[in-house]
Amino acid sequence: MELATQITWLFMLAIPVACIAWTVTHEEVFKEPREYCIERSQNCKGILKRKFFYVFTCEYCFSHYVTIFILIITNFHFLLDDWRGYFISGFSIVWIANIYMSLYALIRIDLKKGRIVSKLEEQKLQDADSSESQNN
Repeated sequence: MELATQITWLFMLAIPVACIAWTVTHEEVFKEPREYCIERSQNCKGILKRKFFYVFTCEYCFSHYVTIFILIITNFHFLLDDWRGYFISGFSIVWIANIYMSLYALIRIDLKKGRIVSKLEEQKLQDADSSESQNN
């Protein structure tokens, strides 16, 4: 496979990795299992059990396991055609996926900030209108 094609594959495969890792570790649909995992990651007696449950609460950690799954089903090798290509592609996909997740988090924070500012402005206008109507 040509290098340009491999780079395209790299950036494209990072998208589902980021999507799956973010959804499991942040979104409302997995809230209850995630809360259970958070509790178990903090209160289990054995270190292996704590680390096992922690994986499902951290997008960076979880993205490694999602990447392994993606590599198995796609047989993607980056730069080299042997086991080293799997190794390189695995960490490369994780890195790109985590860049995607960081950008997504920044966008979400910005959108949330915008909504809060809008609500505050709306509240100020309503307060101003109600104080004006009381004065008249």
